[in-house]
Amino acid sequence: MHKSIYLAIAAFAALLLTLSGCVSQDEFDDTPSGNLEALWTIIDEHYCFLDYKRQTLGVDWDEVHARYRGRINDKMNRYQLFEVLSEMLAELRDGHVNLYSPADVGRNWSWHEDYPSNFRADIQDAYLGTEYKIAAELKYRILEDNIGYVVCSTFSNAFGEGNLDEMFHYLRSTNGLILDLRDNGGGDLTYEERLAARFTDEHRLVGYISHKTGKGHNAFSEPKAQYIDPSSGVRWMKHAVVLTNRSCYSAANAFVRDIKGLPRITVVGDQTGGGGGLPFSSELPGGWAVRFSACPMFDTQMQHIEFGIEPDIYVSLSEDDAARGIDTLIEHARKLLKTK
Repeated sequence: MHKSIYLAIAAFAALLLTLSGCVSQDEFDDTPSGNLEALWTIIDEHYCFLDYKRQTLGVDWDEVHARYRGRINDKMNRYQLFEVLSEMLAELRDGHVNLYSPADVGRNWSWHEDYPSNFRADIQDAYLGTEYKIAAELKYRILEDNIGYVVCSTFSNAFGEGNLDEMFHYLRSTNGLILDLRDNGGGDLTYEERLAARFTDEHRLVGYISHKTGKGHNAFSEPKAQYIDPSSGVRWMKHAVVLTNRSCYSAANAFVRDIKGLPRITVVGDQTGGGGGLPFSSELPGGWAVRFSACPMFDTQMQHIEFGIEPDIYVSLSEDDAARGIDTLIEHARKLLKTK
């Protein structure tokens, strides 16, 4: 297990101790106003980006409280309450912040909905063809110009070290690699680190992580360094291009942080969607669950990655290319690899 995984576990252990004094359901009535107060307090005391969102987005959580409290009355039904509470959480513009009821999930997807997708699944399928290989959640083939093409659409499901060994062994004779990360909404940090470890040949600092130590908006532990160590399996030491768009989120965002800056890696496409806070969950008096970002992650310069990571080269999907079944990003990556 990588050192950063140990640190994440330690951070969560410390967070659990902090949250042992979290908002108790007994402190608030199971009424619309009681559920709003409980939700606002959970975020106020334990969400990790309140000051950062105030600085970057102008979100004043006290002002949000006053505004949404004015929309609550104890005669409203549960559907109306759910809508108001979900809208309050959406003020944070955080894809890791959700409200869960049996009927719906409150969410904010502005991190990708407000931007061009730079991706067409049907065009990606055409590049993959029908004879591609499958290693757990990874799809891969060798393109006609002897460039390896790998689609990694999620980090939610396991791919083992054996899967990666077989894939990179198969691609070993190619002239370069395209790793298509577009529309990867994230998943488990274990899997993104497992893949990132295939691209480095040294013990490498990739960033930092912290956690809340108290109820204050600035009550955080000292940042802990996160590292990636070289895999003991087959590693990719040739040039590679990683394709990104705004729908690269959470663990996919962390993967881009972990590999960006490696000497043989070029990130091409659009800025990632972000999602730089490890999520945690709590519960409202009415039984609805709330998920929120609890542990902020940073890059090596101690900059937040909550709002995404810029590519090395910005490339957008051309409408003319798309109409002809051509993926502008893939073709740019192929040209780039031919010059390496």
